[in-house]
Amino acid sequence: MATMTTSATETCDVLIYGTGLIESIVAAALAWQGTNVLHIDSNPYYGGSWAALNLDELKAWTDRVNETATNNTPFSDAYLYISRNLDPRKYAIDLSPHILFTRSDLLNLLIKSRVSRYLEFKPLGSFHTFEQDSFEKVPGTKEDIFTSQTLTLLTKRSLMRFMKFVIDWEQNTAVWQEYKDEPISKFLEEKFGLDGPQIVELVHSIGLLPTPNAPTELALGRITRYLTSMHVYGNFPAMYSMYGTGGELAQGFCRSAAVAGAVYRLGTKLKSFDETTGEAELDSGEKIKVAEKVISSEGTVPGDEEITRMVAVVEKDCKEWFAEGESAAVVVFPVDTLDGNRFAVQVLVMGSGSGQCPPGQAIWYLSTQDRGEQGRKDLYVALEKLEESILRESTENFEFDVNEEDISYLPNGLPVISSVRLGESLRNFTPKESLKYLLKLTYSQRLTVSPIEPTAASKLIHSVAPSIDLAFEDIVDQAKSLYELVTGTTDDFFDVDFEDEDDDATATAAAADSDIRDIAEDNDEDVAGHHSDFEEVAGEMTI
Repeated sequence: MATMTTSATETCDVLIYGTGLIESIVAAALAWQGTNVLHIDSNPYYGGSWAALNLDELKAWTDRVNETATNNTPFSDAYLYISRNLDPRKYAIDLSPHILFTRSDLLNLLIKSRVSRYLEFKPLGSFHTFEQDSFEKVPGTKEDIFTSQTLTLLTKRSLMRFMKFVIDWEQNTAVWQEYKDEPISKFLEEKFGLDGPQIVELVHSIGLLPTPNAPTELALGRITRYLTSMHVYGNFPAMYSMYGTGGELAQGFCRSAAVAGAVYRLGTKLKSFDETTGEAELDSGEKIKVAEKVISSEGTVPGDEEITRMVAVVEKDCKEWFAEGESAAVVVFPVDTLDGNRFAVQVLVMGSGSGQCPPGQAIWYLSTQDRGEQGRKDLYVALEKLEESILRESTENFEFDVNEEDISYLPNGLPVISSVRLGESLRNFTPKESLKYLLKLTYSQRLTVSPIEPTAASKLIHSVAPSIDLAFEDIVDQAKSLYELVTGTTDDFFDVDFEDEDDDATATAAAADSDIRDIAEDNDEDVAGHHSDFEEVAGEMTI
């Protein structure tokens, strides 16, 4: 990778401060159009607020976050516990964990830009809803609904009718326009006759929305995102990158930018920038003449949205929650399932196959949009439920008594156990072992915004912090907005013939797309490690 020397970087066209995902996409897009880019970061690692850190880096990060006088990050109130005798290098703790739906602008960009060649992806097909003290797998396809033994015929018809509608919902405005800003729960109930359990799964587990009061227009887009992503590359709607999510993608785009000629320097702070003279000063004392713009991830101000996070590393592989051949799952605790939680608690479970922890362990990433003490309370209650569930589900020969009155029969004659009776049995379960926590981390994360609205004339432009959505959302649009402020257009955003630019490259976008499919078929390889340097990244895109 290119490194900065005084003679080579006395001037640059654009200086980018921060190697977060959005900044890294912009750096690559500009570099491939011939822009002279200097890309720096005050941290000793790539990714910024998106980074995945080893345990030594995590300790240092916690200390910096709690130094409130100098805290220029979107994080606050970090509390960390780490068990003794853990190898720091065998963990990659994701500060802003995200999943990638297979129908998304970001995945399209990864393939088009060939950044996918630097990454390794794995599928994520297990989405669970917490109901009656147990985790129910979400039926995400028409086949799942049709073969379900717990849904009545009337409910199946209602769900089928909704799924037929939602695939082309944007063209069917007459159906939802009057509900545009109304709660999605009201729309689903009044227009399609759906009841509580089905609304919960559609809104919380499929749409990944924090509340059933989300506006209908937004919710329909999120629900469609899941449904249209199913079976694109296999029997799963989403994926994640190995060794960390957003941080690994950021490293991939930085590597692409470096190939195109961008210059990189970590552990370097932007001390000041004079918009009148266009002169930037680094903490080393070096002065850089910036011809066009400075894009900075620092200097932003807190926005209205905030998320409370918890990370727990447990001494359990949690394979009971994963689909066959997979190493990750999503668990959602809907509103009012955790002693009155006002927002859903979302959990991303990562096994050792993700490259984030050693074999026999798993990482639980919990989050809620409730703030402060209430948010932390909800996360701890969810943590207890997760612990109870994994101890119960990993116990062999778990039995409970069922009476004749606890069993009902479907029209086809199949027996169904009362959910109330089942819930009581699950609550009364007493585990024979305890769960060992190797790490616990809690912190708050704010969505930051620019202190002023940037214009084409602005010399200093601020980028924003990661979104609080569990899935990558609006990333490409945000990157394009920054790119347009620099170039005046987005017409040439990654408009590059990479075959001509890189004689050594043999994979086109179609080949990368094929690689994704190969990953879906061969996804059970365990890889331990952490990509802290570009020399360690994978070659072709594999899952």
